[in-house]
Parts: sequence; structure tokens; C-alpha cells
Amino acid sequence: MLPFEVAEYQERLERVRKNMEKQGVEVLLITDPANMNYLSGYDAWSFYVHQMLVVDLSSEQPIWIGRFMDSGAARVTTWMHDDYIIGYPDTYVHSDVLHPMMYAADILKLKGLGNKRIGVEMDHYYFTAKAYFHLQKELPDADLTDADLLVNNVRLIKSDQEIEYMKKAARLAETAMTNGVNSIRAGKRECDAAAMIYYHMIAGTKDISGDYPAIVPLLPTGKNTSNPHLTWTDRTFQEGETVIVELAGCCKRYHVPLARTVTIGAPSKLMAGLASVAVEGLNKVLDGIKPGMTCGEAEALWRKALKKHGIVKESRLGYSVGLNYPPDWGEHTASIRNGDRTVLKPNMTFHLIPGLWFDDYGMEISETIRITENGCETFTSFPRELLINMPSAFEEHGEIS
Repeated sequence: MLPFEVAEYQERLERVRKNMEKQGVEVLLITDPANMNYLSGYDAWSFYVHQMLVVDLSSEQPIWIGRFMDSGAARVTTWMHDDYIIGYPDTYVHSDVLHPMMYAADILKLKGLGNKRIGVEMDHYYFTAKAYFHLQKELPDADLTDADLLVNNVRLIKSDQEIEYMKKAARLAETAMTNGVNSIRAGKRECDAAAMIYYHMIAGTKDISGDYPAIVPLLPTGKNTSNPHLTWTDRTFQEGETVIVELAGCCKRYHVPLARTVTIGAPSKLMAGLASVAVEGLNKVLDGIKPGMTCGEAEALWRKALKKHGIVKESRLGYSVGLNYPPDWGEHTASIRNGDRTVLKPNMTFHLIPGLWFDDYGMEISETIRITENGCETFTSFPRELLINMPSAFEEHGEIS
């Protein structure tokens, strides 16, 4: 069953076509799996081979082109008619003679699209230099142009149904964080904490099952907390260490990230003070952010709060988040950072991550938010503080004393 009504997919397609017309794009080749999903519903772990969705201004439905063995998945996960699903033979897979873009080019020419102004997603993980080379070679009469983020920008404002899936993802994030934090104990292995997080992200709750997230749980520990994107090892946690946990609940490919920092035993004065600064700044943004202001203006609230403590954060404060596939849950469009002039609108969703990283220590306390008519709301409800794992028993619902 499709996660959305067919009418919603068609409405998304219409907005994409309007953007195509504005940019002078007659045919759009969509190779980002999140964008393919957004317009068609296609959902399979097949993005390790070349695949695409073809959108042209004159066709009522997009065309799916992918590996033949995945065409069945396209039939059961998309809203398109079978005639719009085309699979290429396996001889094109990982070949030094043939390339899937050669096959795609033949389809485009067969459909009378080989001499059009064709937009391609130039800057994302799944469109390679070799893919572009073969399109150029096989479509000499086409005008290939950069249409990167054309679909991503349409995805910025979520529908009510998308928000509902993110609310479910938030429950998954809370469950995974609770159980992950509770497993961080002196003498326990990092990999066991990661396994606990993974289990609860996917097993979910009685009513909500989880999808695989676009990013694995991040678990920098001790001095490695100065490096935000480290995963787990097989070493054991030590008394007095600090651990950063960053994860996301994922429902129907929609993500709600959540990050917290845990101390094993009583925190140092330094970490307690740093947590206070991070929470103060985050709360200033949550209280002040509202539709009509720009992303840059929202970031200024955070920067002002940090400045009085003599701290400067080099990286952005947040980014648009929602539907995605590995290796990233961010949407690659609007960022909560100085200079971003994107105007905030209701149902835009962002991961606000006031991470503070120094030479040999760091911390993260984050929230994923929805812009509302008057301000914002957080998707998760989890203690917004430095979490302290003492030897005593944990309180219910993961609230750590």
C-alpha cells in the first residue's frame, strides 16, 4: 500500500513541473532515491546501481528506469502504470563495456526526448561523473543542464501526512534514545549500546514499526566527543567518560534526528557548564524562531546567546530534514546558518543541533522542529539536558537522575 494518496504524488509532480518550467527544463532525470520516492513512491535498496525517474512536461506520469530485477519492486511500490516502468538488462550492471546511462539514453531517444533541454541532478551521491559522460556521449542533440535541488526545494514544506509520519518517527527516536542511553554503563561495550539503539529504532513500539535510518547511530566517546561523526567500537565505556548519542527515528523514510550527551557518573564542572550554555542557546532559538524570518535570522538568536559566553560555533546550527536514504537524512536545501536567506514557512522541518566541539571534548543536545503558524514545535519530548548515568536505578521513561 502506498504511504500517500495518489493525488498527493500527482500534486507534488505538478509543483516539480512548475519549477521545471521556471528553469527552462523540458525533461528532468531524477537519480536521487529520495526524490524518486517523493514523486513515485519507489522504495527499494537498489540505489547502489544506476536508476532514475524521468519527468517530462508532456507526460502524465513519470518513467521509472532501473535494473530489470528491480522493476517488480517498482510495480509494487509506485503509483505509475506498468507501461511507465522500464528495466534494463543485467549486462549493463558493473560492466566495462556497457553503462545504464547508455540504455537510458536509448529510451529517451525512443520517446522523442533525446533533443530536449534535459536537467540532471549534478551534485548528489548517486549521479556519477561517468553517468554524465555517457549521457553527453549518447545524447549529442540534447542540452544537458544542472537541475540540482529542483525537487529538493519542493520537498521543503511538508504535507500534513508527511508531518504525521515524522511524529511517528519521533516516537521511535525517543524509544531508541531511552534504551540506548540506559545501556551506556561503565564496563559495557560501545557496540552493545549501538545494537540496543538499532533494535529499538527498527522494532519500534507496539503501534509503530521503524525503517532503517539514513545514518547509523553516532556514538563518539571520551576524547572522541570532539569528533561528531564517529561511530562505535568494541571498547568498553569507562567511569567518568562523556558519550554523545546521535540517532534518528525513521518512519516511511521520514526522519526525526535526536542527539543527547551522557556522562557516566557525575559530570565535570566543564561539561555541566557547557551543557547549560548549549541548552540556553537552543531554548532561545526555540522560543524565538517563527515563520517570516530567514534561516540566517534564526541562527543569529543562537549566535547571540553563545557570544556572551565567549563561544563561537563554526558549523551551521541546523538543516532541513525529512525524507531520505543513506548516506544522509538532511535535505541539502535550507540551513540554519548565518547568511541563509531562506524564508521560514509553516511545515518546514529542521534538525537543530547545537553541537559544540573542542580539541578533546564536545557535546550535542539537539531537537527536530516543525515551523508552525506562530513559532515552532519539537517533534520529540525528551529531557533537554546533560544526561547523567549514575549507578542508581533509572527512572521510568528514560528520565535520568
